[in-house]
Amino acid sequence: MGTPIKDIKIPENAPNNILLDKHIEFIKTYEESNKYEYIMTEYLRMSGVYWGLTAMALMKRLDSMDKKSIMEFVQECQHDSGGYSASAQHDAHLLYTLSAIQIHALFDELEELDKEKVSNFIASLQQPDGSFYGDKWGEIDSRFSFCALASLKIMGKLDRVDVVKAVEYVIRCMNFDGGFGCTPGSESHAGQIYCCVGVLSITNSLHLINPDLLGWWLCERQLPSGGLNGRPEKLPDVCYSWWVLASLRVLGKIEWIDKDKLANFIMASQDEETGGISDRPGNMVDPFHTLFGVAGLSLLGYSRKDIEEVNPVFCLPQSVVDKYNIKIQIL
Repeated sequence: MGTPIKDIKIPENAPNNILLDKHIEFIKTYEESNKYEYIMTEYLRMSGVYWGLTAMALMKRLDSMDKKSIMEFVQECQHDSGGYSASAQHDAHLLYTLSAIQIHALFDELEELDKEKVSNFIASLQQPDGSFYGDKWGEIDSRFSFCALASLKIMGKLDRVDVVKAVEYVIRCMNFDGGFGCTPGSESHAGQIYCCVGVLSITNSLHLINPDLLGWWLCERQLPSGGLNGRPEKLPDVCYSWWVLASLRVLGKIEWIDKDKLANFIMASQDEETGGISDRPGNMVDPFHTLFGVAGLSLLGYSRKDIEEVNPVFCLPQSVVDKYNIKIQIL
């Protein structure tokens, strides 16, 4: 007998409609609190702020957030190098630099950025083979290639790096199954695929991949529960409703999955009492999974009157991307 597929069973009493008002209250309360979970996430605070703000923007409630205090926090995290850190006194990193730029875009504050200074920081991290260090300590990951190019694209500064070499490095991370890993030879993973497909979309280089082969790998991530996993033999997780689905959207293959079953999985992962969305039904909710659950529902075209259309590369409302006339390639 074969090994049973790892999956979860959705409870019969799980919610089956989107609880937007609950999620709005959850995000607002979370950002205003100083509870244990908030204090212990200082090391990724900038991204946490971005997750919460983008969720609120997609739910059409960004105006209820305290723009002044948030922008003050963002400015406190900028270093002399031009990069941004997760919190004040932490090291500047590409992950948090992208989040800071996205926050500026959400609040219509891109013109307040010192784009020359920020782009100098990003360019300083590119290596001769086209890859990017995440920060001064030298870790290399295809996620950082995406963060670098997405940041520069939003700022209109893509010419500050060697784009050809950046694309060449990302293609070296491609595997025989059509997927991408964090470095050349690493296992294919949905999160890395999103990042690498994003780089290729930003640079009009999608012709370098086989969309059918990659699309097949991605659609095989859907399990009988309707949820998506990040790689074979793993449990489904709501966050892959973004990483997998956004990649399929860019590749023009979003119809290759059962959209209704995925929507049901996302909605079953909501907490009906506190609001918020968890990784899977019955688990603890958090802003990360709340954003990517809402963003996944947006990609599915769910309740457009209640949820803004999301851009599949930048994970920002499409209206924000359109406002700054940021163009990407979609098949």
